[in-house]
Amino acid sequence: MSQRISILPEIITNKIAAGEVVERPASVIKELIENALDAGASAIEVEIATGGRRLIRITDNGHGMSREDALLSLERHATSKIKTDSDLESILTLGFRGEALPSIASVSRFRIATREPESPEGTEVTVEGGRVRDVKACGMAPGTSISVEQIFFNTPARLKFMKSAETETGHVGDVMTRMAVSRPDVAFSCISDGRELLRVQRSDLQRRLTQVIGRDTSAHLYPVSSNDPQISVSGFVSGPSLVRSGMQAMFTYINGRFVRDKVVQHAILQAYRGVIDRGRYPVVALFIQLPTCDVDVNVHPTKHEVRFRHQSMVHDAIQKAVEDVLRGSPWLEGSARIPLPAAAPTGQAYRERIAAAAQTSLTMQPRPPYQAHSQAASVPDSVEVARPQQPTRDGTTAMSVSDPREAFRPEPAGYFSSLSVIGQFHGEYILCQSGGELVIIDQHAASERVAYQRLKMQCLGGAVESQRLLFPETVELTFSEVTAAGRFHDNLARIGFELEPFGGNTLIITAVPRLIEGHDAIRLVRDILSDLSGLGTSAAFQDMLDGLLARIACHSVVRGVHPLDSRQITELLRSMDETDFAASCPHGRPVSHIISLAELEKIFKRT
Repeated sequence: MSQRISILPEIITNKIAAGEVVERPASVIKELIENALDAGASAIEVEIATGGRRLIRITDNGHGMSREDALLSLERHATSKIKTDSDLESILTLGFRGEALPSIASVSRFRIATREPESPEGTEVTVEGGRVRDVKACGMAPGTSISVEQIFFNTPARLKFMKSAETETGHVGDVMTRMAVSRPDVAFSCISDGRELLRVQRSDLQRRLTQVIGRDTSAHLYPVSSNDPQISVSGFVSGPSLVRSGMQAMFTYINGRFVRDKVVQHAILQAYRGVIDRGRYPVVALFIQLPTCDVDVNVHPTKHEVRFRHQSMVHDAIQKAVEDVLRGSPWLEGSARIPLPAAAPTGQAYRERIAAAAQTSLTMQPRPPYQAHSQAASVPDSVEVARPQQPTRDGTTAMSVSDPREAFRPEPAGYFSSLSVIGQFHGEYILCQSGGELVIIDQHAASERVAYQRLKMQCLGGAVESQRLLFPETVELTFSEVTAAGRFHDNLARIGFELEPFGGNTLIITAVPRLIEGHDAIRLVRDILSDLSGLGTSAAFQDMLDGLLARIACHSVVRGVHPLDSRQITELLRSMDETDFAASCPHGRPVSHIISLAELEKIFKRT
């Protein structure tokens, strides 16, 4: 009987391994830079030609290698990083598999020159297609220099999948950026076809981010520092004015290693929910430190994926660390002095305070635009009624109150309540002054944030306050929406909706959240059940809860043109200081916009 199974030659196994490790020139650069950093390099120079297809050269000033180690490094699974299987549970280096150099050398014309500081001369090894062609002594500075020419010259199947030089150069730039952010204490440079692609000197993390992302980013980055004994999170996150359309500026590192981990990314985006628009992504550089035994980096040859022993704990630690920064809205001037809510937001006193603050600003009844009206139905009896207001010819609303000192009495706490109110524009925007800045507030977005906060506090307290309808309404739905109404009946009751079957595809709405009483309940029920029809479990409902509360809040507040008097504006601004994430509505839209005096002077050509 003939033998069908045979052991592959080493040259073929190296090529197979190269298919996993060496995807493109950027992969080569990533692996070689990691080796340089493990060797203690403080300066790394990269040079490429034709996007790395023709040449990749990396030079570092690390500790170098001896002649014997240089030759051994080209053997598969030869490494100085680990010795025993127990070392896999405590990996502190970036590389450890011993596959990068032999894999790269097997698919290119490869040369490595290296010298230890105490050695009088270096060693140069030349490899072609995985076969050692020459070994000789050479003169060089301490460190290592590796040249990779004509990558995939002997694997045409891989070569034809290479992209254009411009595309490959872009991938190289991305890798250089990620590595540069990971180690601000190391100088990096990259030359592409004689043109400088990147050059950064040793610095701190914030300066490094401004160097690789943009000079204008520094003012929009805010430090994160969470020193939990088990999971430490540090770095910088951006405010809502510095976002991207993709995740290219989300730099996340586990024990110093760049990772693209879904758990980490989800935790960050959860923290930003309601702060930035959906489909936009923040600029972050987060370094997560945790015991090496709690994370497995030996998942994939590229080492971009990891597995956590306590996944939920890592997720919650990251989300909390980012939320702790965002909750204070540090991008608002003076926000550092704003007292944050109590540590236990479910406390009865806190809920009552938020509810009272929200109630006054959210019970404003619609009325025809720019007409004088009575305030008696909109504010509590204990609040002095302001005299009616009239719109001016320029569209702003002039303030008129019984005692102007009362209308503009400064509040001791909070950014919004400390603003000087100028008036209202077009019945939709509140104009304020803060020093030399004009602050424009979207009153719908602000009211929506206050309403959302009230709903959330009620939900944390057990259930959203519900209002039974005097005349129940019927709504016709699709089969999937009716099914969702039955599946999530108890969950919907918790947020204030009581829906009962009426036969066929029709439901009866018997109760709605008190905040939306008098609004279009049928439309809101349709929207919510449409969102829920694709969910399968109550756990999934919990993930959507914030979004549902935001939708209810949006339907509960007055939209469009709606003049407010000074009392309502003052109460709304005070209520904003009682909320978390006050700089944006629950959907991520900004609440305010600032125009500086310098910008105005530039518009009117005064500068």
